[in-house]
Amino acid sequence: MLIAATAILLVAAVIIEHTWTLPTWQLLLIYLIPYLLVGHETLKEAAEGIAHGDAFNEHFLMAVATLGALLIGFMPGAETEFPEAVFVMLFFQVGELFEGYAEGKSRDSIAHLMDIRPDTANVERAGEVLTVSPDEVQVGEIIIVRPGDKVPLDGVIEEGATSLNTQALTGESLPREAAQGDSVISGCINLSGVVRVRTTKSFGESTVSKIIALVENAGEHKSQSEAFITRFARVYTPIVVFAALALALVPPLVSGDFLATLPTWLHRALIFLVVSCPCALVISVPLTFFGGIGGASRSGILVKGSNFMDVLAKVQTVVFDKTGTLTHGQFAVEAVHPDRYDAHHLLHLAAHVEHFSTHPIGAALRDAYPNEATDGCTLSDVEEIAGHGVKARVGDDVVCVGNTKMMESLGVQWRNCHHVGTIIHVAINGEYAGHIVINDKLKEDSAEAIARLRRLGVKHTVMLTGDRKEVAEHVAEQLALEEWHAELLPADKVAHVERLLAAKTADGRLAFVGDGVNDAPVLARADVGIAMGGLGSDAAIEAADVVLMDDQPSKIATAISIARRTIAIARQNVAFAIGVKVAVLLLASVGLATMWMAVFADVGVTVLAVLNAMRALRTQA
Repeated sequence: MLIAATAILLVAAVIIEHTWTLPTWQLLLIYLIPYLLVGHETLKEAAEGIAHGDAFNEHFLMAVATLGALLIGFMPGAETEFPEAVFVMLFFQVGELFEGYAEGKSRDSIAHLMDIRPDTANVERAGEVLTVSPDEVQVGEIIIVRPGDKVPLDGVIEEGATSLNTQALTGESLPREAAQGDSVISGCINLSGVVRVRTTKSFGESTVSKIIALVENAGEHKSQSEAFITRFARVYTPIVVFAALALALVPPLVSGDFLATLPTWLHRALIFLVVSCPCALVISVPLTFFGGIGGASRSGILVKGSNFMDVLAKVQTVVFDKTGTLTHGQFAVEAVHPDRYDAHHLLHLAAHVEHFSTHPIGAALRDAYPNEATDGCTLSDVEEIAGHGVKARVGDDVVCVGNTKMMESLGVQWRNCHHVGTIIHVAINGEYAGHIVINDKLKEDSAEAIARLRRLGVKHTVMLTGDRKEVAEHVAEQLALEEWHAELLPADKVAHVERLLAAKTADGRLAFVGDGVNDAPVLARADVGIAMGGLGSDAAIEAADVVLMDDQPSKIATAISIARRTIAIARQNVAFAIGVKVAVLLLASVGLATMWMAVFADVGVTVLAVLNAMRALRTQA
């Protein structure tokens, strides 16, 4: 409304000027109305800057240039520039409006993360359900999460089943099913059933609190480009002011006719001031990085600061942990090779024998045959033999499930398997019945992650793992990794990363991707550490510079693409702003530039740069 009102008053002032012949001072009073209406905030900011010892800013430059344009008409032989003065101030406010809109869009893209902060928690205490602040809930207490509620704290479902909307955390639009025994993280929205959740973390340590802290602190870590622009503006602006002053005074002094030539050079100096205003750089470059961070957050990628955008854009080597990063980190049945019975029956008997086992292998067998608890078979005489396996009676059959040592102790001739993984042999009534291959499954998008990194020009992909050599080799072959190392301790991983850092090019950067506690030292040592945030350990997330909230390794390529695009947009803005300003300054120095050109070189360039910066919000990669 303010800008529209100013535009109307400016048009009215121009009509009055061209309709009636008025003294210069009366015209000044008429033009002062729209000028002060739109420019009072800028004049106030300039005055406050002077009062606080920070005079040399864009508000000061605009104030000096426009006040000079208002007063230059009172000099002998000079033409009035009242419309130009009001127009410069009007368009400066238009630029500020665009900046505010673009920054608002960037903040909105990050603010959707702030919406995940829960306001209350429903906790069971002494047989009653009390509504309290989430930070009042203790670890181990039971909370009730109803449909439509935000999950207030991390925990494990004790009772009930539901669907969870995790989009604000992971960028994943499909709901995630969760039932008894499943972990839930704070910030998700419960879509369907009522669930009772036993909390595993306090509110301050919960996922939602850490995410919000990461986002809020992201602005503290400026990129190299932002830091340069900030330093540049502090030095550049006073130089511009004194250069404009010299341009206004030195030529008239050396001309021999100071008063006659002063209006011409003063006019050029005012144009010089308007053109030189660094708004386009000071506004658009930080806004571009802010937009890039916001765009990444919408894809479930949290970048802890714009300085890490610089590093991500230059990544040439990506080093992966295996378990929990490229693989799920959970055992699952990969193949069933029966010898006497069909595969279904063999798996059925093995799952029954492992019914009471707490070992991950037992859990994998039960998960592969989910009907084990309800198919009516009886289980008795369960005996766990340390270092060998489990023996039990299932119905009328004596079933032994274990390793080769168990088979040899039974005198059973077992067969080897060409599959890589943990081989579980099964004997029924003293006869070999076959074996089951259990393995840590690759994540569905691990192969896609490596392929996308190659398409982006990442030259070297490496896997470091503490797992056995044959398992590591099998994963490396499946993913076509260039280099892999197995059976490593945390210190070994650091040593390998040090070696790779020493071998990389001067312009290249190294990223390490991991999820475990033992990955924290390597995440901290790499040029940029990327942690799996969904199931990753707190230590890994704290040590990392980038967090992938949905545990998808393919998001690494997305993060790199967003970073490169953000850097490219920032460079475009710098090149465009400097190019246009230099061109108009050269024209101004020989008297060919007008105040209208100066307006475009300052405000026009700023508006275009801000619009270009807003493209960083788009996350297509």
